[in-house]
Amino acid sequence: MEEIFRELDELKFELPSWAFSDAGTRFAVFHEEGAACNVFERIEDAALVHELTGCCPSVALHIPWDRVENWEELKEFAKEKGLRIGAINPNLFQDPDYKYGSLTNPSEKIRKKAIAHVMECVDIAVKTDSKVISLWLADGTDYPGQDDFRSRKKRLEESLKYIYDNMPEDMYLFIEYKFFEPAFYHTDIPDWGTSYLLAEKLGERALVLVDLGHHAQGTNIEYIVATLLSERKLGGFHLNNRKYADDDLTIASINPYEVFLIFKEIVFAWRDPELSDFAKKVVLMFDQAHITKPKILATVQSVVMAQELFAKALLIDENRLREAQKKCDVVEAEEALMDAFRTDVRPLLREYRRRKNLPEDPIKVFREGNYMEKRRRERR
Repeated sequence: MEEIFRELDELKFELPSWAFSDAGTRFAVFHEEGAACNVFERIEDAALVHELTGCCPSVALHIPWDRVENWEELKEFAKEKGLRIGAINPNLFQDPDYKYGSLTNPSEKIRKKAIAHVMECVDIAVKTDSKVISLWLADGTDYPGQDDFRSRKKRLEESLKYIYDNMPEDMYLFIEYKFFEPAFYHTDIPDWGTSYLLAEKLGERALVLVDLGHHAQGTNIEYIVATLLSERKLGGFHLNNRKYADDDLTIASINPYEVFLIFKEIVFAWRDPELSDFAKKVVLMFDQAHITKPKILATVQSVVMAQELFAKALLIDENRLREAQKKCDVVEAEEALMDAFRTDVRPLLREYRRRKNLPEDPIKVFREGNYMEKRRRERR
């Protein structure tokens, strides 16, 4: 148990600022009374989640949604709340100029505009002591013949190279992929292989970001994670769950076993002497849209569930699993995993939190603390 507790001490999650503000579907935005309306309120809500769970010390920002005049003030505000600024996410998908692409746009003028925005985010990262630029592109085409694929690839590589070459030497560029949407004929960065190719061409500080909802149905994400870890090219995650496409549901709400197997790869990499230092730098960030669930409560629920699944992964008897694999004993290998997955780790986590002077049941404490009623009064 003590070894499990020591490993849980190293488990940290990054919260997305945008999870605490009003969100919606493609048809409407739904308002939650008391939801955060600006970045300071979003940081306040993230700080509450960290206070209740003890494992969410950083908050990612999205620009321009979180833009402020005084970045030093925001950094200090986060520090006062017990947080630090995490990944900075440029927005290259909402400006009307990006209708036909941002970093891949046929217009040099628009490409320069997109690059300038990313470099603005680099400057914000410097001012807030962030070390990560997390980049997702909506770039793609809707119809055959709309643009030339090889030309778009060349423009993308040139744009990314300029950004990478002009970033501080201690800053990382995470390249996210998504197999479709909003473009429907082709996407410029559709899969982990394309992200890897781009990152490999750029250099050691360019890494791949895996969003659990950005794959075709049935994709083995566990395998992707293992491959990227072995190549030291996994930068981080956007943790969520989905039923059909990029649903951004709370983690493990649909397929907890998949998340458990992904965490298994992280745990085994943590324990691998050759990979440990790298694996422990992988950023575990949530990226979820809380529409039908209350936002802060849904985030607390996500963190609690992620802790439970990670704790289950920590309980896997790796020696037993490896022996079964060597003997091609498929049933025994699966049982080694299932024994850990079936274990009720909630008593273990309650004891862990008690020792850390944290609420043993963060969800219950949130419900009983009338936190949202207070926010509704203050933010009305």
